Amino acid sequence: MTETTIWNWDRAWEVLPDLLAGLRITVLATVVGMVIAAVLGLFIALALRASTRWGTAPLRLVVDFIRMTPLLVQLVFVYLLSPPQIPALAIGCVVLGIHYATYMSEVYRAGIEAVPQGQWEAAVALNLPRARTWGAVILPQAVRNTLPGLGNYAISMFKETPFLFAISVVEMYQAAQSFGANTFSYIEPLTMVGLLFLIVSYPTSLLVRRMETRLA
Repeated sequence: MTETTIWNWDRAWEVLPDLLAGLRITVLATVVGMVIAAVLGLFIALALRASTRWGTAPLRLVVDFIRMTPLLVQLVFVYLLSPPQIPALAIGCVVLGIHYATYMSEVYRAGIEAVPQGQWEAAVALNLPRARTWGAVILPQAVRNTLPGLGNYAISMFKETPFLFAISVVEMYQAAQSFGANTFSYIEPLTMVGLLFLIVSYPTSLLVRRMETRLA
């Protein structure tokens, strides 16, 4: 009678190189997506604040549409409409960035509104140009206030990169699934994926929590 075990260490070590390669893709997608989201989210927040109510209506409609539709659907939709010459990873990074930019714009908005009114009045009293008021007075304080929120969204984006499997990007989850399909062993690769996500996410969450405490 052959003894069977749920966990096989040989399988775990065998899949590890593939998962680490997938982790590099996961981190790359997160970093690029985060840069896009941070920059675009700031522009959205400024555009919504600077324009009139009627002028911002189309932008608000687009932002709400992106927020209210699933990220997975957005990835597949954009992937199917994109020319085949565009790499799937590039499409995934852009879609991730645009999706999270709509949420980060609210974080920026809250950060801007948290700047004390006295700072605005001081800029007016000094007769500072509008561009200098925003660039030298308001935005540095607003961005500082938003760092913990942006960090939380970065963690969320990192944990949602497995959705990239839907457009054939071989990140960690897809690497684990491929290994499981070839070996008929899914416990080890998927468990290792969870552990790698935990190893990266948990220290980052501690850093964000510390940042929140220092900025409180």
